[in-house]
This record gives sequence, C-alpha cells and structure tokens, in this order.
Amino acid sequence: MALSVNTNNAALIALENLNNTQSNLTEAQNEISTGLKVSSAKDNAAVWAIAQGQRADISALDSVSQSLNRATSIADVAATAGQSVSDLLTQLKAKVVAAEDTSLNTSSRQALNNDFKSLLNQINDVINNASFDGANILNGSIANNLNFLSNSNGNSTITLGVQNLSIGGTIITFPSTASIGSATAATALLTQVNSSLNNVDSALGQLGSQQSAISAQVTFVGKLQDTLTTGVGNLVDANLASESAKLQALQVQQQLGAQALSIANQAPQIILSLFK
Repeated sequence: MALSVNTNNAALIALENLNNTQSNLTEAQNEISTGLKVSSAKDNAAVWAIAQGQRADISALDSVSQSLNRATSIADVAATAGQSVSDLLTQLKAKVVAAEDTSLNTSSRQALNNDFKSLLNQINDVINNASFDGANILNGSIANNLNFLSNSNGNSTITLGVQNLSIGGTIITFPSTASIGSATAATALLTQVNSSLNNVDSALGQLGSQQSAISAQVTFVGKLQDTLTTGVGNLVDANLASESAKLQALQVQQQLGAQALSIANQAPQIILSLFK
C-alpha cells in the first residue's frame, strides 16, 4: 500500500470500526437503561406496532376491570340487603302466625301488630339503603337491567338483573298497609307472606348466579391482562444479563478501536523520515 499524507486508508477503516462500535455501545446502553430491546419504532417497527396494540388492549382491560368491580360492589350490596330482607320476612311470618291465635287479648294483638309494622319499616329501610355509587337494584329506582363491560372492545357485556323488592311489588306482594290487627287478617296475609318469602329467596338465587358470573369474569380479565403483559414483555424486554456481557465487550472494543485509530493516525509520520 502506498504511503500518502492525503489519504490514510488505515485511519478511515479504524474510524469506521470505532463508529460501529460506538453505535452498538449506545444501543446496548439504551437497552440497559430502559430495560427494552424495542423501545421505539426505529428499533423494530413491526414488533413495536404489535406491542403498542397489546398495550392498548391491556389499558382497555383496566376500564373493563373497573366496570366489573363496580358491578361486583353493586351486587354485593344488593345481596347483603336481600339476605336481610329474607331474614326480616322470616320474622314477619312468625308475627303473622302468632297473630292467628284467636285467644290473644287486645293488648297482645296490638303489640304483635306494632312489631309487624316495625318489621315492615325495617324492610323498607334496608331496601332503600341498598345503594352503591348511586345504583340501587332493589327499590325499583332502576327500570332496566344493568350491563357492564366484559371485554376490551366494548362490544360484550355482562348483565346484573334488577330485583325490585319494594313492598307491594311483584316479589314482595303484600302492601305496605298490611296489618295483623285480627286473626282473620293474619290468616289472609300468611299466604302472601309465604309467597313473598319464596319470591325473595328465588330473586336472591338469581342474584347469586349473576355474582358468580361477574366474579368469574373479573378473574378471567385479570389473568388475560397478566398474559398480555407477559406477551408484550417477551416481544420488547431486553435480556439484561446478555446486554451486560455485551456492554463490557463493546467497551473493550471501543478502547481497542481508539488505540487502532491512534496508531493509524501516526502512520503518515513515517513519511517524514524519508525526507531527512
């Protein structure tokens, strides 16, 4: 190879190699600092696009989880209140049966009737207070069943049915003005109380089935999010153990490249010795 002060081919090659090493070193440092082998579209456009799509689904599933958690809370409150109503109806039945006793004197019957009225008021209070986040599915304030998100596309829902336990409705059929002031009234009322108790228990059974479905969907959404997160990690996460070893090797290459460039830059000095 000819010696020249105008063109130093060895220095150009050394500089090119040093630049390549520096580029690889920068890439390795970026992967280590971010923990990602694909942190932007320029790293790998196809993989980055896939990862972004999955991240969008994961984010959307957060909204689904919030919707399902709200459904869970509304259902739990309603189920707790419904159980209390069932217990109160059981006590109410006991009062009605006791009032069928024709041997009761006026004061005893009045006391039973007062207890009966008190239980009716308690049922009303329980039903009207069974609200979560403004939603009460027991007092008739909501006409239609509630639908909650169940997938990330928003095109599938899970239903929480309305169960109107208001006194005088289709489930608790006797009126709020009911009385057991006489044995005859108590006997006539007992059939309605028994029917209402069965209706409430049936409504609670339906509510329990819906609670189970909502709970299962909450579990599925959580597992799906975990799986998608793992999948995204498989696509874009850096192997930090490998990158650490790679970084050390590149640092050595960088030092050697700098020395090689320094040696190549000294080559033209040899020409000066030819002119002494």
